[in-house]
Amino acid sequence: MLTNKYQKCIDECNRCLQACYECFEACINEPDLNARRSCVKILVECAKMCEMSTGIMSMNGQFAKEHCSMFATICDACAKDCSMFKDEHCQKCAD
Repeated sequence: MLTNKYQKCIDECNRCLQACYECFEACINEPDLNARRSCVKILVECAKMCEMSTGIMSMNGQFAKEHCSMFATICDACAKDCSMFKDEHCQKCAD
């Protein structure tokens, strides 16, 4: 089996995916959920983009680079939202 040229990025997407879903699970149980609505929404959007990016890179998709560029923008926005909350799970996700 050939090593995927995107393997490092695929691994990072999977790490991001896990952090987003773990943060989502923790955030929906926080008492200030209403203040986190925007953050929770972008967590789901980011996680879905992680899933799609991993698939597109795994199949060496024609638009993998363009898709991943958009994903990076969403990931940065998610990190910015998460960094506003000082919980450990939000800080881990922001990182």
